[in-house]
This record gives sequence, structure tokens and C-alpha cells, in this order.
Amino acid sequence: MSAPTVAGTKAEQQETSAPVRTPPRRTLTLRQRIWRERWMYTFILPGALFFLVFAYVPMLGNIVAFQDFSPFRGFARSPWIGLENFQAIFSDPEVLTALRNTLVIAFLQLIFAFPAPIALALLLDSLLSTRIKRMVQTVVYLPHFLSWVIIISVWQQVLGGGGLVANILSDWGIAGFNLMTNADTFKPLVVAQGIWKDIGWGTIIFFAAIAGIPQDRYEAAAVDGASAGRRIWHVTLPGLIPVTTLLLILNLGSILTVGFEQLLLQQPMVGADAAQVLDTFVYFRGVLGGEWGVATAAGLLKGVIGTILVLAANRLAKRFGGEGIF
Repeated sequence: MSAPTVAGTKAEQQETSAPVRTPPRRTLTLRQRIWRERWMYTFILPGALFFLVFAYVPMLGNIVAFQDFSPFRGFARSPWIGLENFQAIFSDPEVLTALRNTLVIAFLQLIFAFPAPIALALLLDSLLSTRIKRMVQTVVYLPHFLSWVIIISVWQQVLGGGGLVANILSDWGIAGFNLMTNADTFKPLVVAQGIWKDIGWGTIIFFAAIAGIPQDRYEAAAVDGASAGRRIWHVTLPGLIPVTTLLLILNLGSILTVGFEQLLLQQPMVGADAAQVLDTFVYFRGVLGGEWGVATAAGLLKGVIGTILVLAANRLAKRFGGEGIF
């Protein structure tokens, strides 16, 4: 058998040592990428159309805030009046009353209603009996699925002039109890109704966040001698900070929306001075009173304030080391 030639050996070495070149990847155009992911976009399309039709297109109607609008003349033929509607807002005492009531109720909801689901989630998570935990969850979830008409009727039957509490106090010689018509305590009552209705629903998110906390952190804290309260303070609450920050920023965007239907139903019982908020002002002035420009200006102002609060809270969260929402 003859030995391989030197030339043949060198050729084989060059072929072996030569780098393998991969063919360049072909860059897809935008149309090709959309076609490749066409089924994903098909599923996204209904949701995108919903927000486009019911959220973004109606925003064009904010032009009414700068017009002396009339539905009979339409957008095109209604005269342009600039900032006169906004000047009318700031000079109207009813607007100032509505703004004051809105801010007070929003502040009370932020202080008491927002932390309530967190407290309930922590309380239920500390229960050892799974059966009791599920029973309590079911009971507190139920009010969320009831309408405000039913909710207020239930509260009227308990705290109204002819309700359960009034009858009990009457048997004890205390007459005239009617918390539902007391304008002085109406704002805390509104917050209490909101907590009773939605606290169970709000705990769903915090239960999921608590379930996502690694169990080895609790085990390590228990090994170090931390009590149950210390484990909640040093493990559970820090684990809830990201979702709490996210929900807080999102809630700030709608902080001036304090419950239109809830307040509209109870306004006749306590009067406009206690129950008039920006949403009910827009309804009475715009829908019923026909002052479309003033009502739209009030709604636009509320939206601008909410946007500013969201941007400021998001930037503040990032400055303190959080992730924010964008």
C-alpha cells in the first residue's frame, strides 16, 4: 500500500482547518414577519379593536371641551370658544364642591380601601385550616358580583332609619338612628361600602403574589428563630412590594373616579353638598343639563390629572429602586 503524497496531505489539512461558513440569515420584511405570526395577531385583533373603538376613538370627542357644542350642529359646525369652558369650571362653586368631595373620598379610599385586600390576604394566609380559609374566601368574594343597587339596599336594611340597627337601638330607648342619611358620615360610609364589596376580589392578586414567594425564605427565617409576625414583616411584605407598587400606580390613574353609580344612587338621601363628585357633576351638567362643553372640560381635566399622577408615581417608584409599569 503506497504512502499518501505530500500534496494530498497538505490539501486534507487545509480542508480540515478551514472554518465552516454558515450562510447569512435572510432578513424578513415587516410584511413577512406579520404573515409568519399571523395567528398570534389574529388572537390580539379582537382586544385591539375593542380598545380602538371604545377607548381611543372616543377620545377625539374631547374637542367638545373647547367648543360651544350642540348635538344638532355636530363637531364641525359648533363654534370654537377656546378655554371658556375651563374658565367656567374654575368659577363654578358646584365644581369646587364636587372636586373637594372627590379628593376627600379618593384620599380615604387610598388610605383605607387600598390596603384592605393586603390585610385580608395576610390574615387568610395565616389560617392553618384550609376548609375555613376557602369558606371565608367564598363569603368575601360574593359581594363583588352584586350590583350597587343591591349593595345599597342591603346597607339600607341594616343601617337605615327602619333597619336592623335602628330597631335594636329603638328597643334600648335610642331613637332617630339613620346612618344612610347622615351627610357628616357619608364619605366614610362610601369607603366602607367599597371595602365590603371589593375586598374579597382584591385579595386574589395578593394571594397569587404570596404563593409566588419562595418557601425556602420562610424556612430560613424560621431556622433563624423568626416568629410568625417577623416572617410576615421580613419575608411576606417585601415579596408583595412589586405587585403593590404596580397596583398603586394603576389606581392613581383612576383615583378621581370614586364610584359614579354608588354615589348617584345615594345622592338624594344626603344631598348634593355631600355626594356630588366630578362624575356625577358631568352626568347632571352634560347628559341632563345639556352643557356638553363644561361637562367634557371637567372630564378632560380629571383625565389629565390622572395621567400626571401615574407618570409621577411611576417615576418616583423607579427612583426608589422599583420597576414601575413602563
